[in-house]
Amino acid sequence: MTNIAQEQNNSPLPPEPEVTAELGAEFGLNDKEYNQVLEILGRQPTFTELGIFSVMWSEHCSYKSSRLHLKKLPTEAPWVIQGPGENAGVIDIEDGQAAVFKMESHNHPSYIEPYQGATTGVGGIMRDVFTMGARPIANMNALRFGDPSHPKTRHLVDGVVAGIAGYGNCMGVPTVGGETDFHKSYNGNILVNAMCVGLAEQDKIYYATGAKPDMPIVYIGAKTGRDGIHGATMASAEFEEGIEGNRPTVQVGDPFTEKLLLEACLELMQEDDIVSIQDMGAAGLTSSAVEIADKGGIGVILELDDVPQRETLMSPYELMLSESQERMLMILKPGSEAKAKAIFDKWDLDFAVIGRTTDDKHLRLNMYGERWCDIPVPPLVDESPIYDRPQGDAPKPTPLSDAGYPLPDDGLMGALKTILSCPDMASKRWIWEQYDSLVMGETTASSGIVGTLTGTAADAAIVRIPNHKKALAITTDCTPRYCFANPFEGGKQAVAESYRNISATGATPLAITNNLNFGNPERPEIMAQFVGSIEGIGAAAKELDYPVVSGNVSLYNETSGEAILPTPVIGGVGLIKDEAKSMGMAFKSKGETIFLIGTNGSDLGQSIYLREVHNTEAGDAPHVDLAKEKQNGAFIRMVIDKELLTACHDISDGGLLVAVAEMGMASGKFGATLSTQGDETLYFAEDQARYVVTTNDTTSFQELCTQNNIQCQEIGCTNAGTLNVNGQEETIANLITLNEEWLENYMTGES
Repeated sequence: MTNIAQEQNNSPLPPEPEVTAELGAEFGLNDKEYNQVLEILGRQPTFTELGIFSVMWSEHCSYKSSRLHLKKLPTEAPWVIQGPGENAGVIDIEDGQAAVFKMESHNHPSYIEPYQGATTGVGGIMRDVFTMGARPIANMNALRFGDPSHPKTRHLVDGVVAGIAGYGNCMGVPTVGGETDFHKSYNGNILVNAMCVGLAEQDKIYYATGAKPDMPIVYIGAKTGRDGIHGATMASAEFEEGIEGNRPTVQVGDPFTEKLLLEACLELMQEDDIVSIQDMGAAGLTSSAVEIADKGGIGVILELDDVPQRETLMSPYELMLSESQERMLMILKPGSEAKAKAIFDKWDLDFAVIGRTTDDKHLRLNMYGERWCDIPVPPLVDESPIYDRPQGDAPKPTPLSDAGYPLPDDGLMGALKTILSCPDMASKRWIWEQYDSLVMGETTASSGIVGTLTGTAADAAIVRIPNHKKALAITTDCTPRYCFANPFEGGKQAVAESYRNISATGATPLAITNNLNFGNPERPEIMAQFVGSIEGIGAAAKELDYPVVSGNVSLYNETSGEAILPTPVIGGVGLIKDEAKSMGMAFKSKGETIFLIGTNGSDLGQSIYLREVHNTEAGDAPHVDLAKEKQNGAFIRMVIDKELLTACHDISDGGLLVAVAEMGMASGKFGATLSTQGDETLYFAEDQARYVVTTNDTTSFQELCTQNNIQCQEIGCTNAGTLNVNGQEETIANLITLNEEWLENYMTGES
């Protein structure tokens, strides 16, 4: 093998480009970072080595702007088996079982090529889960699109939804809920955040750690092509107008291959021959090889000629940086190669031994009889840049007007109908009908869906654990306008709403994953948003005993200097020990008493009411009393367990009146008669730590409220099919029609 410093004279490839600081800058390395590469190597890097440093030190892979602040998040609890640092987080759900879950973004690719961007986002997050030894049992997503009037929005919605459906449905994994919102800040940079939850046995969880020297390195899955090269670098820079040239960096997904890969991996995992395993996600073969080497304290030597390839004359640079989908890297116990190969042959998947582990902690790459890379792994990982970016003042919201915000001429019901038919609050039935939420047969409730499309609508999706009474409750939540107005309170609120949504089903919230979507961190005002939101998330997670076990940071979400609203999405998972007791939001019958848990509305700041009725985004975000959130959540879970409630719904976007209307619409036929005093606009206030519940046992319920020092008030009763407030009335049927019309008409071009 020739020396790394020599020319690759025997290679059939054209000579590699000359490596300079200018080329490094094109790859995203600044002058300081490029000089650091020179110091680590003690020489000029090869073109392949420069590519490896550039992707490993990209924002997407190294978290160089966020690592300092992510350490502020609480990540431990007695039920946490694995926190951040692996492919996914793992929590104990009793009976020797574990829930494995994570959320990740595929924002930039989905804007460039919406179908493939969304498809590969879903495929990638499922691989993160089954790489750990877990079978995926549920998918969720959190989607943000631009203003509906923007010329690209309809096309992007159509492509993203089709991509999510196309992958999840083919994999046979239910998509059980999520959220879809619209705002002009996402016109040039949509968000596609995908979450997957899997089920594993606690004694069959696999990690990237554990490899020793002189073990076989095995490539499995699909062949490697030229798609996705430098995808991690693209995801670490802001867009400019006219990004069509980035299309080659978007990967191409194949769910049928991934289904085979899932089954083959889980079958091999039953044989106890895998030492270490890593998904080839961002940065492909580079990141998977480096992570296995780093976590094992070993080196790796790869013979790239042996990598299964679907294109001819691929270079080492292309093979290492390709982000072709449906691929894994494994370290096997020596001598088990033939048995493992037989399994993958049965599933018609590529299986190739492409190298061995070593004891020298170097990444070495050979191809065409030459050596193309020789990088010491510890400094590649440990000396990756870390920045304490300057923080300025986060942008300030418009103050509330002293003149107030009166109801429109058509009164309370007019305001309600405006809100229920706006893009954010309108029914997303057009989307959910494309997803298979019932495959596997264990989904008993879906979140984000008002109506009876999948059986029961609830604040969190409920997915049964096969052969057990228990179930998982799963949700995704964020209110970006709150995070813009007050990053700290907005971060707290995202966690608190996730906690409420899970509690409202009767489940105990256990842990969260997050997807932190922000603009350019080199701008001090954006960094202030990021740090404020992180600190708010940390405060809420700590107070609510709701630790962060996995996550993803997505920065540079802006185009031509226009940043998205700060969007730190929270994915929550909880456990209910008896699924038969789980609670939905729909009214069950007429004549039941309706109670408000928590305070009356007090402030319209950043409310949907202001935005949709008065066309302004003004005021501070609602402040979150975490002690009250914890107290009220525990109470709700207790009364659900005692089977005292017939319906439960947390109060969030739109306030009390919208929550009550949604409970009626979810039933399809029952409504409510409400009678309260005071300013009727405060029906739309979005104060936190609040729930609407119904009961047939008013006496027992009120006694428990008193005993537990819970603030509650009776606000009305259910009726046969209208929403009547202080004599103002609308039928539930009409509200359903209004709620369901907007998206259907928009996507068919009728609005």
